[in-house]
Amino acid sequence: MYSILHRLARGMAWLGGAMLLILIVMTCVSILGRSLNGMLHGDAVTSIAPGLARWLLDLGIGPIQGDFELVEAGVAVAIFSFLPYCTLTGGHASVDIFTAKLPPRANRILQMCIDTLFAAVLVLIAVQLGAGTLSKMNSGQLSFLLQFPIWWGYAACLPGAWLAAVVGIYLAAMRMAETAAGRAILPPLRGSER
Repeated sequence: MYSILHRLARGMAWLGGAMLLILIVMTCVSILGRSLNGMLHGDAVTSIAPGLARWLLDLGIGPIQGDFELVEAGVAVAIFSFLPYCTLTGGHASVDIFTAKLPPRANRILQMCIDTLFAAVLVLIAVQLGAGTLSKMNSGQLSFLLQFPIWWGYAACLPGAWLAAVVGIYLAAMRMAETAAGRAILPPLRGSER
């Protein structure tokens, strides 16, 4: 089961990385277009080559319309895409100053409690995101510039949220099994010395 979840989570993380790459390229193109648009409207270009400036402006040189809306939705999708892999591999920030010297059994119990609580929070987030998606769908709310339905962004985040919830439940169950067995079952978390 771990290997299946690991492949799914890693694939979802790759999709999140692709989303961020697309957003970076789009932002750079938009900034370049905004700069060129300002330059083409400037006194220097309009006095030297007014025909060229008008022709380029008529081609649509300028910022990408609604780039802020696309970045807002895309970053949310990327975050939820990274969440399952981060959860499965223990990539979340942790402070283990106080737990580093605890015996292995105490650390297993503590990790079980943390993963169980985290699973509950991930399930709550996934359920609330689903409810929010339905609410936005029913309201018919549209984005300001692009006029796309707001619920599309929420819905695009759902696969990552649900996979993170499944991963969280799996980890909590495995931590309970580890605590009962008194030994490690899952691979070590990143940076841990179990």
